[in-house]
Amino acid sequence: MRGHRTALGVLLTAGALLTGALSATAATAAPPAPAPGARTVTAAEQREARSFWTADRMRSATPLDLVLTPGAASRLRAPAPDGAPTTVAPTPAAPAAFPQPGGAWTGGGAVVKTSGRVFFTMQGRTASCSGNAVTSQNGSTVMTAGHCVKYQGAWHTNWVFVPGYDNGQAPYGQWTASKTLTTPQWEASEDINHDIGAAVVAPLNGQKLTAVTGAQGIQFNGGYNKRMYAFGFPAASPYDGSKLIHCSGNSSKDFLFSQDHSLGCNMTGGSSGGPWFTGFDETAGTGLQVSVNSFGYVFLPNRMFGPYFGNEAKALYDKAQAS
Repeated sequence: MRGHRTALGVLLTAGALLTGALSATAATAAPPAPAPGARTVTAAEQREARSFWTADRMRSATPLDLVLTPGAASRLRAPAPDGAPTTVAPTPAAPAAFPQPGGAWTGGGAVVKTSGRVFFTMQGRTASCSGNAVTSQNGSTVMTAGHCVKYQGAWHTNWVFVPGYDNGQAPYGQWTASKTLTTPQWEASEDINHDIGAAVVAPLNGQKLTAVTGAQGIQFNGGYNKRMYAFGFPAASPYDGSKLIHCSGNSSKDFLFSQDHSLGCNMTGGSSGGPWFTGFDETAGTGLQVSVNSFGYVFLPNRMFGPYFGNEAKALYDKAQAS
């Protein structure tokens, strides 16, 4: 796969990271020497990250992505004249369009709190991705893309997860990473088949992440060709990072250069690391996470690809949730 990536080239959406369009705010703390597949974040770095991400910095962070090249319910109760109870059933929100090539998620439910934006400093410049809180032993595990924790040989710093991000606001807090992790294959050679990352976030105000946000389920080795829902916070045009966006459809397997899932989806840079679900309940906003937004081919617009959650992904998840 390394050869494929070299031949095809890896670009960042809009070329922003390579053209210097990122804000030039440098991280001041040098990262410690990482253990294989992981980076431990010091307490001092966690404090710095908490104060670093102002609303303006979050709004201006450049979205990071990889491109490969050649509602409401109501209930009314009223007594009947004889005093017997009478119930008017709630009206569920209209189901989301399926398939959905890309649109704002208006269905509510758990996904609004478990999904969020990821912010970090990459090579001295600010950038953003997406992530999702999953059920875990430590109650503090976030799944994302590998390139959202480590890219071009360097681990990102000032890493925070902002669940339910809302136009510069953090309604459920900013959660700083105490450790970021990726698969051995992504760490060694940035193998696109294993572009999976995870973070363990530190408690905030005495609480663990999933006690505040809830958590989605996760599944490994679930197979291909599934009914899928993908979520993220794309921030490159035509999106601006202010809203949770979703795509849905019947997925397939990439027939070109990877072993990834493939889904019709027009999400852009910044959506990287956002969750893919099977068995997704639109009313409850819950499902089983089986992938993350990873990359697109420049010659195949409006199509997103996400790595298969197999044994390597499970090993990463197990390592994260035990941290």
